Amino acid sequence: MTIPSHLRAIVALLICALLWSTGGLLIKTLPLSPLTIAGARSAIAAIVIFAWQRNVRPTWSKAQIGSIVSYMLTVILFVTATKSTTAANAILLQYTAPIWVGLFSVFITKEKITTVDVAAVIVVMSGMVIFFLDSIAPGAMLGNTLALLSGLAFAGVALFMRAQKGESTTESILFGNILTALVCIPFIEPFAPSIDTYVRLGLLGVFQLGISYVLYAWAIKSVTALEAVLITVLEPLLNPLWVGLFYGEVPSSTVIVGGMIVVGAVVTRNLVHANTLQRATHSRHHR
Repeated sequence: MTIPSHLRAIVALLICALLWSTGGLLIKTLPLSPLTIAGARSAIAAIVIFAWQRNVRPTWSKAQIGSIVSYMLTVILFVTATKSTTAANAILLQYTAPIWVGLFSVFITKEKITTVDVAAVIVVMSGMVIFFLDSIAPGAMLGNTLALLSGLAFAGVALFMRAQKGESTTESILFGNILTALVCIPFIEPFAPSIDTYVRLGLLGVFQLGISYVLYAWAIKSVTALEAVLITVLEPLLNPLWVGLFYGEVPSSTVIVGGMIVVGAVVTRNLVHANTLQRATHSRHHR
């Protein structure tokens, strides 16, 4: 790994996290239904990803089909949640996904759950309770529930991707976006043509979802697990910031506390696991 290529990968990952973080603001400001946004965004992203990797070879294994369906559920649930509750609640509750991955790995991939995993689950659940206690309005409660389900679905993407063992993973994302577009087509609502609307949809599909994934897939091969954890945590931190600055939706102090608990627990858990992985890899290389 040369230093220039490593630095380029770090920059690419930073750009990726920055692009991901714009999702809340763009979704909030689009005067369209959640399924219209989700379908159009994924259709555009599918074109971008296909243009990047034209040599498509899906395996259609059970794991790949599982990852495709899980991805579709993640996208639709997240967009709907962002429209139903605050952007902060939507992204922070979805960010619990790594915790569910650690929990469900015991049953799906037969991996042992560690003490760190157990502690992280307990802390994250306490943070989640704060989110739901803050949701008095029925709409916010529904949005929070959908966001939590989005995190569970995202965990499914990670688990099924892991089961594919690196085989045809780009195809999983590509067909996940295609499936999302197909599922949403019957529910797309007519809307008045507007250059602003088309621009925002284009930004969502091309940059926020399409190019960001291309950058992530390229960069993740050249960075350490620790770097990936620390850089991608920018998304749940910046997402509510952009919405607060440009949309005026400021999360309550209760949500900020809950968010700090969730993000802190997830990042700590991921850092511990990344350190363990690095030590194991280092040990194998020196045998």
